Parts: sequence; C-alpha cells; structure tokens
Amino acid sequence: MEENKETILSVKNLKVSFSTPDGTVEAVKGIDLDVKAGETIAVVGESGSGKSQTMMGIMGLLAANGAVEGSARYRGQELVGLPLDSLNKVRGARITMIFQEPMTSLDPLYTIGRQIAEPIVHHRGGSFKEARVRVLELLELVGIPEPGRRIDSYPHELSGGQRQRVMIAMALANDPDILIADEPTTALDVTIQAQILDLLNSLQARFGMAVVLITHDLGIVRHFASRVVVMRRGEVVETGTTADIFERPQADYTRMLLAAEPSGHKPAPADNAPIILEGRNVAVDYATGGGLFGRSAGTFRAVDGVSIRLRQGQTIGIVGESGSGKSTLGRALLRLVPSSGRYNFETTDISDFGRAAMRPLRRELQLVFQDPYGSLSPRQTVGEIITEGLYVHEPQLSRAARDKRAIEALREVGLDPAARNRYPHEFSGGQRQRIAIARAIILKPKVVILDEPTSALDRSVQGQVIDLLRDLQNKNGLSYIFISHDLSVIKAMSDYVVVMKDGKIVEEGETEAIFEAPRETYTQALMSAAFTA
Repeated sequence: MEENKETILSVKNLKVSFSTPDGTVEAVKGIDLDVKAGETIAVVGESGSGKSQTMMGIMGLLAANGAVEGSARYRGQELVGLPLDSLNKVRGARITMIFQEPMTSLDPLYTIGRQIAEPIVHHRGGSFKEARVRVLELLELVGIPEPGRRIDSYPHELSGGQRQRVMIAMALANDPDILIADEPTTALDVTIQAQILDLLNSLQARFGMAVVLITHDLGIVRHFASRVVVMRRGEVVETGTTADIFERPQADYTRMLLAAEPSGHKPAPADNAPIILEGRNVAVDYATGGGLFGRSAGTFRAVDGVSIRLRQGQTIGIVGESGSGKSTLGRALLRLVPSSGRYNFETTDISDFGRAAMRPLRRELQLVFQDPYGSLSPRQTVGEIITEGLYVHEPQLSRAARDKRAIEALREVGLDPAARNRYPHEFSGGQRQRIAIARAIILKPKVVILDEPTSALDRSVQGQVIDLLRDLQNKNGLSYIFISHDLSVIKAMSDYVVVMKDGKIVEEGETEAIFEAPRETYTQALMSAAFTA
C-alpha cells in the first residue's frame, strides 16, 4: 500500500524567494511535501503557483537572485545548503529532472548522443564510445525515429517534441531513484504522450523509481498519478489521492481547475473575405550531414508541396505530430526560412523578397514562438523586450508613449504592468508565453502565426488567452495561423483545420467537419488519442 512505503524525500517549510528591483518576490511560502518510494505524485496549479520553483529550489538550480530556505531531506541527507560537489553526486544520478524548455537545456554545439552520454560517463565511468549502446537504447525507448541516425544530430535538427524526448532520455540514463518531470509532455503531440507515460510507468515498475510530475494537464494527472498536490500562489491548498481530488475536491480552487476547458466555436469569415496571406506549392529542404564531422551529406524535405490560403479574420489551425512540418510551414509563409513556392501578402507578390524588402512588412506579419524562454533575451527587462519592435517600426514614439503601449499590452495578456521592470527568468513558463504574445500584439499586426502559443499554459489560462486572441481578432480583423498539437484548443480557436504528416497535407476542411467526421485514418488516430477519456 502507498501509505506503507518508505518516504525518500521529505520537504518541510520550504520557501523560495527572488530579489527584484521591485522588492522580494515570494514564489514558495513554506510548503511541506513528502515523496514515497515508487509512487507517482503530481504537483498541479496555475502558472506562477510555485510548482517548478519548489523543485528547482530542492535541486539547487535557482537563478542567481533566488534563495531557498527550509529543509529537503533525500534518504536522510539534507539537500538545502549542501556543497555543490556533494549535491552533484545526487542530482543527475539519484534525483534527475526533465526541464520544461528543452532547447535552452541542450547545448547547441554537441550532438544529442554526446549529451545523453554525458551523465552516464560522469556517474558510471567508462568512455563515450562505451556509453553509445545505452544511448541508442534510450533513444529507441523514448520514441526517437531512426535512433542510429539521430544519435549524431544536433538539437536544432530536431522538432520541439523530439528535443523533449531527448531530455527524457537524458534524465533516465542512470536509472534514478526520483524523476522530477516538469511538464514532460508539453511539447509532445497526443499520440506520443501515451507512449512516454507508458515508458515512465514501465521504468518505474522495473526500478521502483518515484516520479514527481509537475503539470497543468489534469487529463495526464488522472491517468498517471496516485497522489496529487494542488498549489496556488506558493502555497499548498489541497492534497490527497487522485481519486479523492478528482471525485471529491474540497477547495474551490481545485474545483475551478477541474472545470476549466477550452470552449467556444469560431465562425468562419465570409466567403468573399479578402485573402491576406497565401503560399502555393511551398517546399522546404534542410541539408543533413556533411561538413567537419564526416557524415554523408543529403537533404531532408520538411515541407513538401503545401498550398494554404488565409483570409482576413480567419483562423487556420495546423495540427500534426512532431516533425510533421507544421512550424516549418509557418516560418516559410513569413519568409523566415529558405523555401520554394509562390507567396502573396494581400495583393503583393513577396516570393522573391529578400530580408531588406521584407523588413517593412514585419510589423504586419508577426510570429509567437513555441519556446518563449529561448526567444526572450535574459538581459532585457520585459518592458524592453515587448517594446523592441516599436523602436524599428514606430521610432517617433517617445519613451513615455512606448511605456504606455507596454502597459496596455501586458494588461491585454493578463499580466501586472509592474512586470515590465522584471526579467524573463523571474516568470513561470506560462507567464513567459504571455510576454511573447504581448510582444507580437503591441505592433498591431494583420497576421499572427502562433506556434504552440498555449502549450506552456494551464487550462484556466488557456481559456483567457483564447478569449484574448478572439477579442483582438474581432476588434482589428486579425488573421491567425494557429499551430498546435492540442486539439481541444484547435477546436475552440479555429474555423478551418489543416492536418499535416511528413511534410504534406493529409486532410483539410472546416473545423466541425474535421472533428466530427474525419476521413483519413491518420486524422482519426489523432482524434482518438486526444479525446479518449
């Protein structure tokens, strides 16, 4: 029974705070938490609730302006205040962590095989060549296609979901006692999520590993966790078995979380609405191999002959598994990657526009990136980040006018205007995503391509962001291309859906038709994986 299992991590009165120009921010306010051997405990709550900072504090991974107090004892050994050399013998071997933003955690200068092998060699000894067999096994376990080829790939050559799987492989490399999984399926499409969770389950059963799951996806919690801790504003508001939390929640906040789900229906624009952005027969090829490392040179076709037409006021949802070409298509439409095909923005043929010719159009064509942490400069304040485009496109604005626009943009995305004086690392993943949206909308563009804009947001905030994007669209006649693997969000946000696989469109049509009566086997599999209770 769970209650009879040994407690291997005991957290008492843990506090995490950050020193900021506006004073001390208390991220975690004295919480207690126990983790038992072999159990799966989920820590849930909205962005900014302190979920991730609790674990970062325990692991000694806080930013330079962060401080941790209290106690966190792993098998009797105090981790808070432990010297770095002693702490390094625990983290990466006995306690490991899957981080929320894989691109910022992976070194762009080393192959993924080398990086997965690093903790194996460090903690177990041996050579990188000897570790290669274990690395190949891990890549196969986490669902990386063609592991024999991908082992020598660099992070930028993988999709967001594939990079997340590399992080999972790295965390599992030394068969840890406790695995802390911070949003482990955020970047994964629905068909892969179940495989990853099944993998963690099997490893847990094999090695008796405990899993601490930090997530805002309550569907995953229901199927994967045995016990749940609900956090809000740095405090624990409720804890209990998964069955009790889902069937008999005691706190009003818990009930609100359970009730939150993207909803609504996006009406299609008029048939005679003008076409604002069009790509015809779009193709994108990437070079693979060659160069200094002696691999065979070749090309990989990421987008293969795709045509898409976006009307004013329309939202086209693009769905598909990781590596299907969704994000690459979005960047090609904005002329951000080399590609072939014909492109039009409004009535202008931009097919042959170079960087200089495209620059005046950039304020009209905005992109919200999938990885908000990697796209936000750590050296700039939030105010500087979101007003950066105004210096280029509205240089006549005074400092006071720019500050006023920053305040308006932050309020529109649901953030305190005082946040403009803080830095990105002081915010949760979901808050950083909202900062990225503010940076795009401050220029009042005509087209916004949103690449997984809600992937880091909890359900209660997703609805707010969807409502915000709808309001902006209705007010300004905006057009969106909404790229996501979250089909419930696509259904609520889009009036037209494009389904992609292996760089091609396999099915497209009005949202209701795609969701209610998908024709293609691949689309049917996506729908089944997303909406199976």
